[in-house]
Amino acid sequence: MKINTALILCAGYGKRLNPLTLSVPKPLLKINEITLLENCIELIFSLKIKKIIINTFYLKNKIEEFIATKNFNLDIKLINDGNTILNTGGGILNMMNSSNESNFITFNPDTIWNKNYIKYIEDMEKFYFLNQIKNILLLVNRNLSFDKKLKGDFNLVENKISKDSHNNLIYTGCQIINKDLFKSHFIDNFSISKIWNELVIKNKLYGYECRENFYHLTSLEVYKELLKNK
Repeated sequence: MKINTALILCAGYGKRLNPLTLSVPKPLLKINEITLLENCIELIFSLKIKKIIINTFYLKNKIEEFIATKNFNLDIKLINDGNTILNTGGGILNMMNSSNESNFITFNPDTIWNKNYIKYIEDMEKFYFLNQIKNILLLVNRNLSFDKKLKGDFNLVENKISKDSHNNLIYTGCQIINKDLFKSHFIDNFSISKIWNELVIKNKLYGYECRENFYHLTSLEVYKELLKNK
């Protein structure tokens, strides 16, 4: 089995990158002369995934214009959050409801993805289907993070995720998730971490560790440093 549809989260305000994001949505900021969104789409194309759903809200017209002017050789659908922003959980559910698929891969475009991630994502996908699970997160050790202020989110033992006061793994912004996990949820403003926490309690949240250096736009300060270093 294979994932056929990728979801990209592009609705957020990007407030930590003000004043840049007062006029440009965060996914359209550039590193190495390429927008974060296009960089993410290129990774998805390299994964041989043909369908992409992107959610929008803040400065949605700019993202709509960007997709319209680019000639991506992919089936890309834009879904607006509606009258109010939906947060990560609600946004993902809203995108899922526009598709007949059951399993999706999701991406945060504020991670600077590169082709070194492909082998980890493909191995994570194999693990997901082989073990017939519902959710798996791509994680990286915080020692590999460009932003040394980032704290860990999780621990991992034999691909099972747990949380304590010594979390040493960071969520990269990529996960595979099944629509069934949203059965008790409505399209509303809620974080995907609500579903993750429910699974952690049941010892059913899985992770896959990536060994790639982790570059992620967390703040204006980090963005300026990345521009110097990339």
